[in-house]
Amino acid sequence: MTSSFQLGPVTIHVYGIIIMVGVAAAVALIIWQAKQRGKDISFVEDGVIWVLIGGILGARLWHILTPPPSMVAAGLTTKYYLTHPLAAIAVWRGGLGIPGAILGGVFALYFYCRKRGERFAFWADLAAPGLALGQAIGRWGNFVNQELYGRPTDLPWAIYIDPAHRLPEFQQYAYYHPTFLYESLWNLMNMALLLWVGKRFRDRLQEGDVLLLYLVVYPVGRFLLEFLRLDSSQVAGINANQTLMAVVAIAAAAALFWRHRHGAPQAEKPARRRRRRR
Repeated sequence: MTSSFQLGPVTIHVYGIIIMVGVAAAVALIIWQAKQRGKDISFVEDGVIWVLIGGILGARLWHILTPPPSMVAAGLTTKYYLTHPLAAIAVWRGGLGIPGAILGGVFALYFYCRKRGERFAFWADLAAPGLALGQAIGRWGNFVNQELYGRPTDLPWAIYIDPAHRLPEFQQYAYYHPTFLYESLWNLMNMALLLWVGKRFRDRLQEGDVLLLYLVVYPVGRFLLEFLRLDSSQVAGINANQTLMAVVAIAAAAALFWRHRHGAPQAEKPARRRRRRR
């Protein structure tokens, strides 16, 4: 499968198209949920650009701080990026980290909610299933680019990787674990779970619980997948993504337990405020 094509003088990258499809699907799901709750969807439409910018900045910063070994071997280290600003902002050349995208998007949503006088936890709960759906779709960009695959395998669903895209130490192997597919399916399951929990237990949930559940389920899946993935980002000899996922999952699970411990009072939800029409 080709990873890019020409449209006149412009090079169109299939990866970028897939990412935008994922974003569109995520926004559509969030809008659908907002309508179900009787919310003004213009809040979602206006906030997309905020979250996108925050997500891209966070994703790029995470990549710069935690480059994978293959890029370090090519000289694309954190020091290189910090001393070459133009290379640091060249996102079209690749290099985006999902953990940073999530963190950046969450911070952007927080500040956007504060600016608009809306409850962050409420909108974060609506955004979480959409985020999972966007990730499920976006991961197929890795398939197109033949990147971020797993260890060599002879399983029936193994994927073929062209020699040009194989890591030097694995040139003799042709078939690998399709970790992009595993993560895509995990994210679809996560989306379905979040939607079901949000509807089934709505009267028992506190605002922010759905986001916390996302921050348990996704990190657990990513933590396990890191055992299969090759070329994982290392910081001081430690798998940066796997370590972060473990910390986030444990912290989110602890927060959920504390919120719903036996006898703990339910958080009082603030009254809905009417927006002034101008």
